[in-house]
Amino acid sequence: MNFAVGLKPLLAEARSMESLEKQLICPICLEMFTKPVVILPCQHNLCRKCANDVFQASNPLWQSRGSSAVPSGGRFRCPSCRHEVVLDRHGVYGLQRNLLVENIIDIYKQESARPLHAKAEQHLMCEEHEDERINIYCLRCEAPTCSLCKVFGAHKDCEVAPLPAVYQRQKVGALGGAGEGPGGCLPSQPSRPSHPVLSQSELSDGIAMLVAGNDRIQAIITQMEEICRTIEENGRRQKQHLVLRFDSLYSILEERKKELLQSIAREQETKVQRVRGLIRQYGDHLEASSKLVESAIQAMEEPQMAVYLQHSKELLKKITDMSKVSMSSRPEPGYENMDHFSINVDYVAEMLRTIEFQTEPLGEDEADVPGDGSEAAADEDRLDSLEVPEAMEDVGPRQKAASSPHGQH
Repeated sequence: MNFAVGLKPLLAEARSMESLEKQLICPICLEMFTKPVVILPCQHNLCRKCANDVFQASNPLWQSRGSSAVPSGGRFRCPSCRHEVVLDRHGVYGLQRNLLVENIIDIYKQESARPLHAKAEQHLMCEEHEDERINIYCLRCEAPTCSLCKVFGAHKDCEVAPLPAVYQRQKVGALGGAGEGPGGCLPSQPSRPSHPVLSQSELSDGIAMLVAGNDRIQAIITQMEEICRTIEENGRRQKQHLVLRFDSLYSILEERKKELLQSIAREQETKVQRVRGLIRQYGDHLEASSKLVESAIQAMEEPQMAVYLQHSKELLKKITDMSKVSMSSRPEPGYENMDHFSINVDYVAEMLRTIEFQTEPLGEDEADVPGDGSEAAADEDRLDSLEVPEAMEDVGPRQKAASSPHGQH
């Protein structure tokens, strides 16, 4: 016997009442709102007693209404959305009552007080015989049915009992017995064993067990939601820490690059100044020599012998002195080379590519103060301690050789 069609309206009504009940739960005491119900500025509702408990906990120095002192205002956070609620000197008694919610609670309690069987009798009809109400209970199949099903249908050979009688036995927890079938059915034989019917106490115990299980599941869901929020917060914080760590590395690399560029610039300036000094020295010599050649040519063209003889001796002396000037000071071969400033960063790049997260958690102080001066200094010491191989090892000898001619200038 299938009577699912008759059950659908009843189940829909039960689900509607359950959904309504969830909306009437106080987020603090987790019970149905107790009047008076107050509405917060954020439009969430609380029992006034629960709101007062939260307010008193957040404002322990607040004077109660019965105190002789003039009370001052205070504030607390809504437990649902964490919105800050600012109260005046009246405290929670200054909050507006939500009369609509209070009326809904009264209607809900009235509906909940209606007996379940009274609602069911209005809706449960036999699916096979649409005009027949379900009014008997098949003890063998343990299912409600109608009279026509007993006389002509699938339950004609079954033992039945009146539905109210079975319901009453469930209420007191008794075992179902044989009853007289309606519609002229003969009473069942007393010798035939009766089938046990679930008592109301057992049903109540089952409901209580399900409710307790639901509470545990809800607690687990709440805990896992909190875990999700914690994971998101920890991930955001660790991302910030990672950015600060890499920013400190960027600063170290920029500072080191600046120092190395300054070293190159200093030697470049020194070498260029020395070569330019030699250029000026050679230029001065060339200019003096050219003037002397010009003077010698003019002397040779002098037609007067007395004038020629008068200046020739001095001119010969200048030519002799000019030829004796040593112009051997010049940059040695390879002086222009700057290859000793080459560096090898391949191994540093490889080290940076292998940066991984620490397997052991950071200490509390270190984790709370990311990218501080001590850590940046430690990173800088680690980079400064790296030796530049090969090319940089040869800088000393070649730089000494390159700087040795400076003394000749």
